[in-house]
Amino acid sequence: MKKGNPIALLPIGVFLLMYLGLGLLFEYVLKIPMGFYNIPIVIAFMVAIMVACFQNRSVSFDDKLAIMGQGVGDKNIITMLLIFLTAGAFVGVVGRSSAQSVAYFMLSIIPPQFSVAVLFIVACFISTAMGTSVGTITLITPIAVEVAQAAGFDVPLCIGAVMGGAMFGDNLSFISDTTIAACNGQGCAMQDKFRGNFLIALPAALATVAALLALSVQAEPAAVTGEYNLVQIIPYMLVLVGGIAGVNVFLVLLAGIASGAVIMLLTGQTAPVDLLASMGSGASGMFETSMVAILVAAMCALIREYGGFDALLAFIRRLFKGNKGGQLGMGLLVGAMDIATANNTVAIVMANPIAKEMSQEYGISPKKAACILDSFSCVFQGVIPYGAQMLVAISAATEMGAAVSAFEIMPNLLYPYLLLVSLLVSIYVIPHKNK
Repeated sequence: MKKGNPIALLPIGVFLLMYLGLGLLFEYVLKIPMGFYNIPIVIAFMVAIMVACFQNRSVSFDDKLAIMGQGVGDKNIITMLLIFLTAGAFVGVVGRSSAQSVAYFMLSIIPPQFSVAVLFIVACFISTAMGTSVGTITLITPIAVEVAQAAGFDVPLCIGAVMGGAMFGDNLSFISDTTIAACNGQGCAMQDKFRGNFLIALPAALATVAALLALSVQAEPAAVTGEYNLVQIIPYMLVLVGGIAGVNVFLVLLAGIASGAVIMLLTGQTAPVDLLASMGSGASGMFETSMVAILVAAMCALIREYGGFDALLAFIRRLFKGNKGGQLGMGLLVGAMDIATANNTVAIVMANPIAKEMSQEYGISPKKAACILDSFSCVFQGVIPYGAQMLVAISAATEMGAAVSAFEIMPNLLYPYLLLVSLLVSIYVIPHKNK
């Protein structure tokens, strides 16, 4: 390992100052609505890269461009970009109505006394199939408010159940950008990460269901009904079953796109031109995520060349000892980056190069490293009051006539808290095999 250079980490500090500092200023000082998300993350990373380019005058600018090109041209980055675009096209094809059919169908076959627990389970299913927590929260939160108002449940409890289920799928889904980023960054097969991660997430999910049942089963709610179309469930089922079966992620997504397109056309849900436009807009919706992956890869390549990661690893080595300490240090690293960026995908992409070196240093398998990165980032992203998930949930609830605040919802976010407990058990109680 080369000599560490803490100054090489300056670009990360510049990014955090711009993105987090200005976001907090706009949101909480200037009181600008959604101010935190008015900060363009791509611009913040571009400024950080400029700072990195001005550092280390011993390396010419042309050499710096070559270093960044090598970082961006990594096979894992290219794979990640292609999956992002394909996943975006899938979501664009099937649209919101298909996912809503899944939600109302599941709610229609479950006794209303179990509605809150069912909301969590439905959110788990939908987010695993869709691969997006924000999309799931946008879809299910209006239903959660309807359930709460019809049955007399606490609205923050119902919203907390939906948010928890959304983070479950965000953590496990084969088409989630966090799963894609963690697996490709650590060189881990998605099915291997899924199996390991499932053993961590399942106990937390079961404990959440039990807790929600204990909190809500005594109520006597009215039945919750809504329209659904069983045919529209097929694309999500294909993606979910194919992903769990270990089929190549591109084939799974292409099957979902093809089946979704056929169903949308045959049922008259859309015209061919509109279908292509939806597919294009879905892929275009991944532009920022893709650009962030490219810019982070370029910035991290320079930081690594300058010795920044070596300095950070030296600090972590002094602070955390042994394999278990290394796992916790890796989790806290991605958690700190998530708190700073309010974006779990960005946090994973930023932490990936450091975590890769930590895995070798502490004897952590790629599968375990991917699980830690994805799970810890989902824990932090699932509870921060200024995260996109929380803001979208509050906005959707407000549109349904239910005024709630982040601090009312946070105590009801049972799944992220229980997932953290499960993670700590997996680190300190369950033996780890480095393979």
